Amino acid sequence: MTIQTVLILFSIGISAGMLSGFVGVGGGIIIVPGLVFLAGLSQHEAQGTSLFILSMPVVLLGVMNYWKSGDVNWKYGLVIALTFFIGAYFGSKLSLKLQPGMVKFLFGLLMAVVSVKLILSGYTSITSDGD
Repeated sequence: MTIQTVLILFSIGISAGMLSGFVGVGGGIIIVPGLVFLAGLSQHEAQGTSLFILSMPVVLLGVMNYWKSGDVNWKYGLVIALTFFIGAYFGSKLSLKLQPGMVKFLFGLLMAVVSVKLILSGYTSITSDGD
């Protein structure tokens, strides 16, 4: 691995970690596009690598901060984690049956829809009373 590759991976990791801790997004929103566009991985390689990263306790320190402030709903988290486990298995099976370009298109479309919803929700919130 070259120094340039290490620096790219370091940037992806720091960015994903900070964004995850800041707004709670899954690292995939940064990790997958970063690995595809900056590190040259295929869509499927990037997704597999992102899931590998999630299988480690990489968010432990972030969770500790939210837990200390009383902002972790453990019951909801456990139910979602268990079903995420099952969903990831079936989602990966489906993804690997599709062409990488189709998966990239669907991923981008999903991010666009979610982005528009978040932007509109945030705008409405800041122009009214706020949260």
